[in-house]
Amino acid sequence: MNRVQEVFQNKAFIPFVTAGDPNLDVTERLIVAMAEAGADLIEIGIPFSDPVAEGIVIQEADQRALAAGTTTDKIFDMVKRVRTKTDVPLAFMTYINPVFVYGADRFMEHAVEAGVDALIVPDMPFEEREELLPACKAHGMTLIYLAAPTSSQRVKAIARETEGFVYCVSSLGVTGVRSEITTDVGAMVKMVKEANNVPCAVGFGISTPDQARRMAAAADGVIVGSAIVKLVAKYGEDCVEPISRYVREMKAAVIEAE
Repeated sequence: MNRVQEVFQNKAFIPFVTAGDPNLDVTERLIVAMAEAGADLIEIGIPFSDPVAEGIVIQEADQRALAAGTTTDKIFDMVKRVRTKTDVPLAFMTYINPVFVYGADRFMEHAVEAGVDALIVPDMPFEEREELLPACKAHGMTLIYLAAPTSSQRVKAIARETEGFVYCVSSLGVTGVRSEITTDVGAMVKMVKEANNVPCAVGFGISTPDQARRMAAAADGVIVGSAIVKLVAKYGEDCVEPISRYVREMKAAVIEAE
């Protein structure tokens, strides 16, 4: 069991935040505060000018972060500072273009040195994983695959290759808060577990404690992004306390599902 899988010994709550929105100092404080509020693993989005899997909320956060002068190297430095304050597992969520531009091998080396445990690349199809997998393996980075509610054969193939957790996409389309999640998450999780007994975390569209409770009952963890990014947009530099409260509420709901 690796450090990422250890997160799922109990039901896990996984919040997402865009690095550099509204600035990297706030992101640094936010990651530490979310860990203290009960987050089990934290996803850090590397802002990108063309985030194809994201809805408008995270697109706008990326634009704010880039306008604030956020760069990949500055994010690595911020993570190093975070690591002096918390040992919460961290995952980068980024697109394949920024990794290629930086150099895949160099990116993994610097990310692992900074203290990042896992990498999620939503625009890299599972079938093209060899683009990044050798660099990940060389530096001890866990590559996380996304599985959408589509082909059962594909979901099983992804499960068999997984060394961290399977990121089960609860809704087709881009990220964003949804009032209703209609995908049969339980069936997806069952498919994964039949192929390989690895953790499954559900993301895309979850925003309320009730949704989190229901999703956690079917899976091993719950991922929330847009709802948190909306709070950053609403409160700006004063977002740390409201988001800490939200994380505590969501974590409590996830625990209730155990």
